[in-house]
Amino acid sequence: MKQKDLMNRFNQKIEELEKILPDLKKGVNCAELTLTNILDVLGVDNYMFHNLAMPLAGGFGGYKSKKGWQGACGAVAGACAAIGVIMGGNKKMNEKTMAIAYLKASKYAKDFENEFGSVICSELCGFDFSDPNGFIKYRKTGTWKKKCYKFVVWAVDEVRKVTRNDLKRKWK
Repeated sequence: MKQKDLMNRFNQKIEELEKILPDLKKGVNCAELTLTNILDVLGVDNYMFHNLAMPLAGGFGGYKSKKGWQGACGAVAGACAAIGVIMGGNKKMNEKTMAIAYLKASKYAKDFENEFGSVICSELCGFDFSDPNGFIKYRKTGTWKKKCYKFVVWAVDEVRKVTRNDLKRKWK
């Protein structure tokens, strides 16, 4: 796949997501949608990627630590997973590539926080998924359509930016 074609595929994917995500009723999972839409651009798909990412949504499935820490937005977790796939290409990462992947994931998370004010799911959407009623309220208020889908669209575009040179080298 030529670099120009790859960038065009990212552009088309972002346009598509902006149109379809707000009204998505089923399969709303920010981690899975972020990871698998980026993989779709790369021409990679396997049901295992979908399954892998699904429990990461809602702040690691609504995780809340004993000290009150809550998990990251699924668009952050899914994007970091996509960065790993992009950086590794078709091989397992070596130590150098892994260190660079860490830095790129960290940059992505910092950029996300700068853009949206937090990386924590409950702070972004306003609902605590560690409480089962939190998810019910989230669905009833239409928060996905009002807010959360935008995190996925932004994530797909930002991963492209953070990994642009790696996409050129490893995903020709």
